[in-house]
Amino acid sequence: PEPRMPDASTTVADLRAAIRNFVAEREWQKFHDAKNLSMSLAIETAELMEHFQWVRNDELAATIADEKRRSAIRDEIADIACYLLALANALDLDLADAVTDKLRKNAAKYPADKFRGWYEKPPR
Repeated sequence: PEPRMPDASTTVADLRAAIRNFVAEREWQKFHDAKNLSMSLAIETAELMEHFQWVRNDELAATIADEKRRSAIRDEIADIACYLLALANALDLDLADAVTDKLRKNAAKYPADKFRGWYEKPPR
């Protein structure tokens, strides 16, 4: 079996390399362009959303606690992550830099002292 790669000890570079190797072993590079990967990412995201479609807020905790559903949700999240990492590989983007830059932009756009507890412009 493949060695486990827990969050606490696995870098983004490790995950990108694992995806790169998986794709290379199957010679799928020709399919992994930005269009196909972005579409696949959207499709997998929709599949994740299906697990929560029609679930009322008061049912959410039970939905997440159900081991069979939790396992399926986990797989969909993994699919999303795999396609995101494959897209970063295909575009040669540094994902950690991109996330850090976006967090910096969002911090300027949504200063904590003005948006604490609010997801949109707070009332005055």
